[in-house]
Amino acid sequence: MRVLLIGDSCTDVYVYGDVKRLNPEAPVPILEPKREDTTKGMAWNVFNNLKAFGLSVFMLTNEEKIIKTRYIDEKSNQQILRVDNEPEIKSLPYDPPFITDRSAYHKPPHVVPPKDWYDVMVISDYDKGYVTQEKLFELVDWFEGPVFIDTKKRCVPNGCYVKVNDIEYGKLETKTDNIIITKGGKGTEYKGKLYPAEKVKVFDVVGAGDTFLAALTYGYLKYNSIEEAIPFANKAAAIAVSHTGTYVLTDEDINEILH
Repeated sequence: MRVLLIGDSCTDVYVYGDVKRLNPEAPVPILEPKREDTTKGMAWNVFNNLKAFGLSVFMLTNEEKIIKTRYIDEKSNQQILRVDNEPEIKSLPYDPPFITDRSAYHKPPHVVPPKDWYDVMVISDYDKGYVTQEKLFELVDWFEGPVFIDTKKRCVPNGCYVKVNDIEYGKLETKTDNIIITKGGKGTEYKGKLYPAEKVKVFDVVGAGDTFLAALTYGYLKYNSIEEAIPFANKAAAIAVSHTGTYVLTDEDINEILH
């Protein structure tokens, strides 16, 4: 199965350390850094999880580097501070039926394969500027096949599956028939039905939505049913939140989900 993935991406930096005292200058903790982990986040996290399911993925994303640095007390796993470095993001250079890409797989500029090459299109829209409001609608109109969108925008197109969390759902100015609402530990709601979440100990929710989106896409391709794909995605998200940091599913994880 082949996926066209479009969306904003970033680098996630995690600085872990010990907090032993408060700052005498202000009522804030002092972190003694011990180690640092760097992973690819946002659309890159969707990409890596789609690849983990064995899908072929062609990705279009921003060239500019968004860096999110999180400072975490390792003992309590408590995030103390997040520092975001966000340059101005150029929008997707989109002109149907071609998309010129300068970032996918770090190859030189080339033309994306035609739309009939893909089985599904996934849009991971963090609303950083790469996918504009206009282009979000254009992409859905252009693509001939199932489309899955995770977006922070308030206006969403028809003719696709739109995944939002319950806070984002409350801010939507347009509604469609195929809105999938994730509700954390409660589960996922679709067309008035609640699909319960897996009961796990939550360590970190960062990237769980990306994992859910990737698993939802794979589950739909596997079962040809959104009703079967949602419980599948719930299981994948439960595994993600039981780990710290931006987590990519392993073969062992996927076998556990499938069985």
